[in-house]
Amino acid sequence: MKTILLALCLAIITPAKIPGFSFSEIIKAIKSGNAKDVAKYFDNTVEITLPNKSNTYSKSQGEMVIRDFFSLNSIKNFELIHQSENAASQYCIGNLNTGNGTYRTTIYMKQKGDKQLVQEIRFEK
Repeated sequence: MKTILLALCLAIITPAKIPGFSFSEIIKAIKSGNAKDVAKYFDNTVEITLPNKSNTYSKSQGEMVIRDFFSLNSIKNFELIHQSENAASQYCIGNLNTGNGTYRTTIYMKQKGDKQLVQEIRFEK
């Protein structure tokens, strides 16, 4: 009986794991400064926050915004600080080290069908 109760408690407090999902691929794309690979994970629209602007963009517009940001800020490294999941949504927080300083980066993703898609990405100085 105690074993069943413990299993139920763990099931309730442990976040649901999305099969095959990891932030590693999008982080790899960010580390390499590859806007096209980052945009592969965008939903049809994505909210992008940069130090001087914030807006909602289509997937293709979002790719151009990220490409411009990467071209102005030579990417040196990305350090993952925290990640979490809750049902069908996930987020991670990290520090993006660039030639122009460090940006606190937050990525929010949501389950859409069988894919995890970026809903919002923030780069804050």
